[in-house]
Amino acid sequence: MSFRDDSQLDPSEVRDERGRGGFGGAFPGGRIAAGGGGLGLAGIVIVVLLQLLGGGGSLGQLGNLQDQTGAGAAADLSSCRTGADANARQDCRIVGYVNSVQRFWRDEFARRGRAYEPATTYFESDQWQTGCGAASTDVGPFYCPADKHVYIDLTFLDELHDRFGATGGSLAQGYVIAHEYGHHVQDLLGTLDQGGNTTGAQGTSVRTELQADCFAGVWAAHATDTGLLEPITKAQVADALDAAAAVGDDRIQTQTQGQVDPDKWTHGSSQQRQKWFTIGYSTGEMTKCDTFGGSI
Repeated sequence: MSFRDDSQLDPSEVRDERGRGGFGGAFPGGRIAAGGGGLGLAGIVIVVLLQLLGGGGSLGQLGNLQDQTGAGAAADLSSCRTGADANARQDCRIVGYVNSVQRFWRDEFARRGRAYEPATTYFESDQWQTGCGAASTDVGPFYCPADKHVYIDLTFLDELHDRFGATGGSLAQGYVIAHEYGHHVQDLLGTLDQGGNTTGAQGTSVRTELQADCFAGVWAAHATDTGLLEPITKAQVADALDAAAAVGDDRIQTQTQGQVDPDKWTHGSSQQRQKWFTIGYSTGEMTKCDTFGGSI
């Protein structure tokens, strides 16, 4: 999807730390990062956010990514000011998605009589520290509940296509961001740690990730209403769904170990991820995203 050229971006919601990482400082706490999504995003999405074979919380164990966006030579995000900038530059596009997602949830919380607490997104590269501990490019995009930040190495967006076989597209990238902010919403609502963190196809870890996928779909249903984006097309929704499928536990297990083991799922199957994004998108209602009750 594309941004309205005349829409106004707020780069203050994103911090660019590419090329400035390292392990010099100690961070308090030890809560595990809640991640990605298939966004493993999916969202994976998308993407996003994986404790890939039974761990804790990113989009996936991605391994040895190359920083194709130029770590150490990051562009100045202060120049990301309009939708035209978002359409021209990937980093500005992610700034725009962060703005859109947070604008939606701010309005949604207000509609329900609650206050939304913004979360900052950090662009990172190589290795860095978070409130949830040390992180690296291999982890993929994730949300850290200890410091309430979203972390992403933008090279993951290329890997989503090149390594995981997703068709790509702008909305697939938006799905990755929306999934991670879905975890932030869960954190604010007190459901992020609901019922512990059990693995398996019906476990609480999978249920948590699928709810974040559903919340990403809810945002997508209202994305145009935030005033930043052009209307979503069917082809763009298909790109987001394809990204969600690309990072399903079953597909990643098949690629990495040659067989599927549902007992070790942490994010959900390709079919589950697509299903819950679709529920969120088709209804536009966060109340329809109850993945903790019944079969998923």
